[in-house]
Amino acid sequence: MHAIQVLRHGGPDVLEWREVKTPEPAEGELLVEMAAAGVNYVETYQRRGIYPEDTPFTPGGEGAGRVAGLGPGVEGFKVGDAVASTNFMGSYAEFSLLPASRAINVPEGVTGDQAAGSLLQGMTAHYLCHSSYSLHPGDICLIHAGAGGVGRLLIQMAKKLGATVIATASSPDKIDLASSAGADHVVNYTEEDFGDAVERLVGHNRLAAVFDGVGASTFDRGLTLLRPRGTMVIFGQSSGVVPPFELRRLFSLGSLYVTRPSLGVYVASRQDLERRAGDVFAWIADGSLDLRIPHRWPLREAATAHTELEARRTTGKILLDP
Repeated sequence: MHAIQVLRHGGPDVLEWREVKTPEPAEGELLVEMAAAGVNYVETYQRRGIYPEDTPFTPGGEGAGRVAGLGPGVEGFKVGDAVASTNFMGSYAEFSLLPASRAINVPEGVTGDQAAGSLLQGMTAHYLCHSSYSLHPGDICLIHAGAGGVGRLLIQMAKKLGATVIATASSPDKIDLASSAGADHVVNYTEEDFGDAVERLVGHNRLAAVFDGVGASTFDRGLTLLRPRGTMVIFGQSSGVVPPFELRRLFSLGSLYVTRPSLGVYVASRQDLERRAGDVFAWIADGSLDLRIPHRWPLREAATAHTELEARRTTGKILLDP
């Protein structure tokens, strides 16, 4: 089979299209013929070595396809089943091995592309607004990068929970995308300070939560917008890692909370995995969650996908087609 492999950490050019041996499923594993692999920002961190992986490795932690083989001891799946998974390694390939314990059956009404394109970002959005900070009717929240894959899904889920949503975006087109997801207000952060805009819209210290996938360039200002006992949820670092800061600031700004969650912890149990994936798939199937998949490249062009993602020239979801 063919797969993308990383032989050394570095830029997008280290993503190499190589012929490798098709793996054999071990005990508890599924061999899946991949229909599509999702591309997520975390894979750029792994490629660069920010989240180091031993080389060589095949990147990709999200995908969907059909079961092509079963390892010993696997129950609940059969050859031909449509499945999807996330939080594993190796989806940038024609065939991947999935732990059966982390695989989810894809229900009728959800396509392979939708399954591959929604699971990681959809479950991330789910845990952010249901668990990292549980939004309630009347809460006001700020969602950075509202036109991005996670951001746009998070806006929709926050509105389902009754929150008022302020989103940020960087261009008129991206503002339209965030608005179409249901954001009550969208701030163009290239034209004005997002903090000044938030205070103009809702007043000082009114935010129950800030959902920040940007990191270094937005963290400090975001803290100043929170209400007493408000929560800063940092789930990404596209502008860089948040530097160390004096914890006493949380006291002086109103007994604030800061959390840096990860999806793996929030779907560690089979029950949580099925609950979050089940909600995401159900909302896609009934049409109440709008999933955009505007970008798709052949698997061999994974380097182009990473280049475009890191240059912030993409919106919605990116898929790689084996």
